[in-house]
Amino acid sequence: MSTLTLTDIRILDPETGMDALGHLRIENGVIAEFGPDCGIYGTVIEGQGLCVAPGLIDMRVTTGEPGRENRETLATAAQAAIAGGVTSMVVMPGTDPVLDDMALVDYVQRRGEGLPVNVMVAGALTKDMDGSTMTEIGLMQQAGAVLFASGKMPITDAQTMRRLLAYASSFNALISNHCITPDMSKGTVAHESDFSARLGLSSAPAVSERIMAERDVALAELTGGRVLLDLISSADVLPVLRRAKAKELEVAASVSINHLALNEIDIGDYRTFAKLEPPLREERDRQALLAAVNDGTIDVIVSDHDPRPAGEKRLPYAEASPGAVGLELLLAAGLSQVADGGLDLLPFLRALTCGPADLLGIEAGRIAEGAVADLVVFDPDEPWVCDASKLRSRSKNTPFDGRRLTGRVRHTIKGGEVVYSAD
Repeated sequence: MSTLTLTDIRILDPETGMDALGHLRIENGVIAEFGPDCGIYGTVIEGQGLCVAPGLIDMRVTTGEPGRENRETLATAAQAAIAGGVTSMVVMPGTDPVLDDMALVDYVQRRGEGLPVNVMVAGALTKDMDGSTMTEIGLMQQAGAVLFASGKMPITDAQTMRRLLAYASSFNALISNHCITPDMSKGTVAHESDFSARLGLSSAPAVSERIMAERDVALAELTGGRVLLDLISSADVLPVLRRAKAKELEVAASVSINHLALNEIDIGDYRTFAKLEPPLREERDRQALLAAVNDGTIDVIVSDHDPRPAGEKRLPYAEASPGAVGLELLLAAGLSQVADGGLDLLPFLRALTCGPADLLGIEAGRIAEGAVADLVVFDPDEPWVCDASKLRSRSKNTPFDGRRLTGRVRHTIKGGEVVYSAD
């Protein structure tokens, strides 16, 4: 393999806190050397004004393959991923059929071979995601599943969740459960507030999240299992999470980039592209979530990539499907918050690199000599306007369409090979 050197570039490694100018050399697919005294050999990419960081790890990606390829295939998702600096992505189990046994986990992994992104699989917690019939977590983990999830519908039965956590603890498997109480949110389409009331939208209170978070933390303490509070979106959950961490429980949390960059006002005049699950919440929630990323309370930021065809979005707000594509915009939307002063750069990158890598137990997300050269090179200051029609995803549903962003991916490197370069 060829030698590649990034010269005069700002090197960012969230794990060690490194933020320094220097060179970085890649040989045979791994990082050979980096720093101000690094030798310059082979093909050179001039890095002046640019940053290099570990390739992003997106822990929540929904695709249509298998079964709903009109929404997104693994191949189109991979193209969107590398355009956004994502070198590893975890595919959610809500496909058709549901990824609920080892053969299907293996199938998706094989379909991902040869793509310019590392494709990992989240196995379903229950058969056909019915919420009650437990799957063979141990066998799916042996087949390569890196975590286990229930999609956007949580495990509502506490006894089932207890058994899942107890069983999974035998394999040190990570259980991801969506933080929402369905009994309080059934039939709703927005966050309960004065704003949604003025729009006349059916809504659910943020306490719906806290109730489920309290339950799952209690069950993690009881069983010793590892739980990820998935897609938290309200300030009310943060005290629950901080208490769990103070007790040193195996509890982590993820947040979508949408809930860090947008609030309920972005719904505007019933913009269905801003209809999400969980719904966009108040500005106080967004600010609290940003602070929780900065202080390390929130472990992971995800794109929550959820492609939807135009026919599912161009409907009255109450009838439109929730969800937004995000692989290609994950880094840029976060860098825009860094530029605005809401996010600190290294904590933001930590939640996209070594944070998820630690949870998943994979060798990625770090800049170190001998580490696989999965990297993203980006301009932190480049301004641009998002044009949804130019996104690489098969579906184009994004609330960032027409929005001004700051920061853009220039190159994505996987295994030492440049797999994406901006035009």
